[in-house]
Amino acid sequence: MKFYTLSFLLVVTLIGNIARAQDDLLSLVGEDKPKKERIKYAFKSPRVINAHSMEFLNPGTMDFRILHRFGQLDQGYKNFFGLDQASMRMSFDFGLLHNLMTGIGRSTFKKEVDAFIKYAPIRQSKGPWSSPVTVALVSGITMDGLPWADPTRQNYFTSRLGFYNQVIIGRKFSEGFTLQVTPTMVHKNLVQLATDANDIYAIGVGGRLKMSKRIAFTWDYTHVLAGLPETGYFNPLSFGLDIETGGHVFQLHISNATGMNERAFITETTGQWGKGQVRFGFNLSRTFQLKKPKLD
Repeated sequence: MKFYTLSFLLVVTLIGNIARAQDDLLSLVGEDKPKKERIKYAFKSPRVINAHSMEFLNPGTMDFRILHRFGQLDQGYKNFFGLDQASMRMSFDFGLLHNLMTGIGRSTFKKEVDAFIKYAPIRQSKGPWSSPVTVALVSGITMDGLPWADPTRQNYFTSRLGFYNQVIIGRKFSEGFTLQVTPTMVHKNLVQLATDANDIYAIGVGGRLKMSKRIAFTWDYTHVLAGLPETGYFNPLSFGLDIETGGHVFQLHISNATGMNERAFITETTGQWGKGQVRFGFNLSRTFQLKKPKLD
């Protein structure tokens, strides 16, 4: 009887050990199974300098941003090399999903109000079903707030409006280098002359080069392909230095553009780099967590 009892206990113990070993093996297999992982921090901000970047805010995050740009350096000492003059844009951007965000801003340049929505159907990732690039779509609207040039004639509210649509195709090549291209179309409901085009087509290039743990060199350039008059307007080119300080991203930059939304800097840049008609400025970004983030 003791023999059968001992044999039974031995078999039960053996079965338990085998089952436990199988569970451990399955857990190991599950841990080794590759997972899809999104590539993050291609840029430290949803903007490069002027242009939208391929980066998105985390869901439930608000980015309060102040963009400040002084006057032209070529004005000399009489305007303290542009520091006596300034234009500004203040904005609030909101992360809705990991691939969806929106925002609204107000500029002193033409007293414009602007808003946008940005969505990425494809985000750069690694692992199964990964993508080597991020593809983001941006649509925006601007509203001119200046008084009517001729208040005696019939003016329409729609004449104040402008629109832009763009595709951002970008890739974070390494921890230190990111590059993106941005085909863009800007539409203005009202143009200055009857011969001017309402639609302006352009392509932008932006990038980021990490120099240290908290400092990066950034740039963006937009080449207007068609739609602007042949004289008087130039392609916007900007260079910046991003300095990350905890919840802040502080950016020093220099640009030949005055306006700081897509309609303004793509279609109304009048400064020339070769003549010193550039402006020093800074962008200040501060993020606030409005909603507890979800682990993804």
